[in-house]
Amino acid sequence: MRISIIILFVCSCAISYGQDMTALVMKVKAKLDQVNDYEAEGKMKTDVAFIKAPIGKVRVFYKKPNKFRLKKDGGISLLPKGGVSVNMNSIFTTSEFVALAAGEAMVNGVNTKIVKLLPTNENSDIVLTTMYIDEPNLLIRKSVITTKENGTYTIEMNYGKFAQYGLPDKVVFNFNTKDYYLPKGITLEFDDANEKPAEAEKLKNRKGKVEITYSNYVINKGIPDAVFK
Repeated sequence: MRISIIILFVCSCAISYGQDMTALVMKVKAKLDQVNDYEAEGKMKTDVAFIKAPIGKVRVFYKKPNKFRLKKDGGISLLPKGGVSVNMNSIFTTSEFVALAAGEAMVNGVNTKIVKLLPTNENSDIVLTTMYIDEPNLLIRKSVITTKENGTYTIEMNYGKFAQYGLPDKVVFNFNTKDYYLPKGITLEFDDANEKPAEAEKLKNRKGKVEITYSNYVINKGIPDAVFK
């Protein structure tokens, strides 16, 4: 009898804690929901072993619920498959998830709550999202996203003057290069012209990184749908 009571108490606490995490996630979502659309300017740095891509100016466009486009001045924008999710708003296009507490961790000197989001929709491309949430400021400091089609990638965010909208000043996107998308017609460039194919394949299994540093946002001024075509 006593054991049953203890088990029931533990289960009740777990359920209650899970509910607390759902409430926290919904508060973060409500903060992001202030933004109906935005246009942002910034610079993008691509750090991938087999691609020579200089730092370039970018313009980023977002519109609810999930429209996102990145334009790079003077060339093609290179992003991994699933790169649309460098925009955290896209993670919350649905409220069909279960939020589970997974402890705490420091992210760049900030104490965060770790929350795992499990989609309840079996058709969702996202299998699991692990968020590191700065609870006092309702900001996502880091997110690890596992998908069915595009592998697992990590996003880290630093905030500044647009933190009140949940919009970062800098996004660092880490991924496995085997999931990196090369636009049609783009060939790989290597420092050594005699690079062997086998060695080239090894390079394609390294980690890659994309950094976007934003200089300005224009928020909730309206963006025509034609921008995303």
